[in-house]
Amino acid sequence: MTSFDATQTDDLPQLDRASFAIPSTVQLQHPQPSHAPRFLLLYGSLRTRSFSRLLMEEAARILTLMGGEVKIFNPSGLPLPDDAPETHPKVAELRQLCEWSEGMVWCSPERHGAMTGILKAQIDWIPLSIGAVRPTQGKTLALMQVCGGSQSFNAVNQMRVLGRWMRMITIPNQSSVAKAFLEFDEHDRMKPSAYFDRVVDVLEELYKFTLLTRGNADYLVDRYSERKESAEALMRRVNQKD
Repeated sequence: MTSFDATQTDDLPQLDRASFAIPSTVQLQHPQPSHAPRFLLLYGSLRTRSFSRLLMEEAARILTLMGGEVKIFNPSGLPLPDDAPETHPKVAELRQLCEWSEGMVWCSPERHGAMTGILKAQIDWIPLSIGAVRPTQGKTLALMQVCGGSQSFNAVNQMRVLGRWMRMITIPNQSSVAKAFLEFDEHDRMKPSAYFDRVVDVLEELYKFTLLTRGNADYLVDRYSERKESAEALMRRVNQKD
């Protein structure tokens, strides 16, 4: 085992000291926003009786009971990525909701062993940045899927990769509802079951993570490499010749 002492920290010539910052709990003491936590829910099916939509409606009820403000995006009419301008009304609506939200829930059926194109298209319309705004970075994310047969985790596993790519704080817990057609009654409400209990678990964890991080999101996603790049760009601009 090799132990390091303070004198060895000087041996970092490749480190930009001006951009380097030591993480501090003091920086994690930002006050909570005064408004209720804001959640955007996305689902991945356009069927008349879409179980991913029904599950998101149950999730909306639970998050609202916890004290959150919830909006569900209806993907009907959303064009395929790159098949319409960014000014398309449904694209603009989706992006505005992403900027508004502090946490999200994504729910997709599993189709051909994967998430649906409907859910993926929604995510593809959300860029990593809109001007200087990153609409997903630092936001919390919970993942769920509904299955037509036995329980599977293919869709949630795919969405977890996407959540990381979108720089979201994806919570550890997740939900997969097997044989979803048996889990909703004639009034389209989810029946009491272990699956329902797991949904509550996931949303409770999402809510807690959102309360923990939303006031500190900017600090949590602040990066040395980006501070360094910004400093170098500023120096180039300041030092440019007339």
